[in-house]
Amino acid sequence: MKREFHLAAILLSLSLAGAALAQQDSTQVPASPNKLTWQFSPFTYHYSYDEKHRPVHMIGLEREKPGDQLDGVTFFTNSFGQDCVYVYPWGGVYHNFYGIQPLSFKWTAGLLYGYVAPYENKVPLNHNGFSPGAIIAFEYKFQSGWSAQVDMLGTAALMFQANVPFK
Repeated sequence: MKREFHLAAILLSLSLAGAALAQQDSTQVPASPNKLTWQFSPFTYHYSYDEKHRPVHMIGLEREKPGDQLDGVTFFTNSFGQDCVYVYPWGGVYHNFYGIQPLSFKWTAGLLYGYVAPYENKVPLNHNGFSPGAIIAFEYKFQSGWSAQVDMLGTAALMFQANVPFK
């Protein structure tokens, strides 16, 4: 299982990187270049206690495209210690949320893999470890380019993360 997970993670990362490169036409200068961001999460707060909960850690890569569209991939251990991946080809960001310059609202939607027996019922519409995923978040950007983000993980938890621009 772990070997297949790691192979799938590598293939998803390569396909995301390939898609980003394929969209760039060397003869045409884009109106606004893609922005790549590394994502890290050292802590997740669960709304309710479960003795089976384990620490959740996440690392990911997100791309903001022209028109404030988002896509990305994250690799994480879920609340029960299982290796998971979330691939989101759809998303958006709304900068200067409510007129607050460094605050943004974000949403993503995609496919989640990794909640398998005996925890397959912990996410809705799960089939053989695959389920739809959707996340909303608030991001606060610092002048250095780094940002802090809070992700709302449905009715289960809040994930706290740091975002670092890829240069």
